[in-house]
Amino acid sequence: MNASFKKHRLEFKKPSGTSRGILTTKDSWFLMLEKDGKSGLGECSLLPNLSPDDPEKIDSLLQKMCHALQSNTLLPDLTNWPAVRMGLEMALLGLQNQTKWELFPSDFTKGRSSIPINGLVWMGQPDFMKSQIDSLLENGFDCIKLKIGALDFNQELEVLSYLRKRYSPKTITIRVDANGAFSTQDALTKLQQLDAFAIHSIEQPIAVNQWEEMAGLCRESPIPIALDEELISQGSPEERTRLLETIHPQYIILKPSLLGGFKASEDWISEANSLGIEWWITSALESNVGLNALAQWTYTLSPKGPQGLGTGSLFKNNIQCPLTIQKACLGMDNSISWDLI
Repeated sequence: MNASFKKHRLEFKKPSGTSRGILTTKDSWFLMLEKDGKSGLGECSLLPNLSPDDPEKIDSLLQKMCHALQSNTLLPDLTNWPAVRMGLEMALLGLQNQTKWELFPSDFTKGRSSIPINGLVWMGQPDFMKSQIDSLLENGFDCIKLKIGALDFNQELEVLSYLRKRYSPKTITIRVDANGAFSTQDALTKLQQLDAFAIHSIEQPIAVNQWEEMAGLCRESPIPIALDEELISQGSPEERTRLLETIHPQYIILKPSLLGGFKASEDWISEANSLGIEWWITSALESNVGLNALAQWTYTLSPKGPQGLGTGSLFKNNIQCPLTIQKACLGMDNSISWDLI
């Protein structure tokens, strides 16, 4: 087997704000495998200040991994490298299929079916957020997700009021993502204020590793709570069970690049299903290489409701691919070819 990798720095078209800061670039590493005339391509996508993978050590780790793959020797320990495990799983799936692009053959990959997605509104000044909302609504999105937690809270309520005054809950579904920005002291009060706008759900209202406090919010909040960052670094079956049984959220959000790949994410889904917890899939800002694999896998799960997969258009130097968004759905237009830059 031949194995190699290269780094690709994705550049945002516009600075994108979250409660953890402003993103202007995001790094990915592409893992390339060749064996018996077939090739596989995987993406190791790292989110700054969130991915457990160490960006300072990933090149060294990938060099060791590629050497092990080529020499058929033991792989380095990937326990704390979920993005690398995701990239390796993707690349190996490419070797097992007819092409490195079609990892989960289905009506989706044939261009006959699509996946409903939500529209994403990044943090910024109220006028900027309102303009994003207007653009998404003009493009047919009926599920809008807003990043909150960085502005003055009253300004964020004003943006939500702007949206809700124009569209009723029957017309537009609103999701919000706080990225852990609320304090434990005022979280419930803020959730009660947000409830005035008929919010579908809120992701990660308080910071991670406060299980009892989060469990209390899940019991008392008028808005259903979805765990996101809380799932990271809870990889063993025992940890997954203990977390979900303790907090028992209404939803969990799955980002395979942060959880260790597709199989690891399916383990989370199985555990959630057993406890009556619902879920959906979200991109971890992969390039179109990773988003392609993520979308194909998501389709095989027959998910409920809009998924968080509309991130391919965020970057000005993304990889050209057949993924397209039409009428708030992600689909494949196989007349468009791949172009690895």
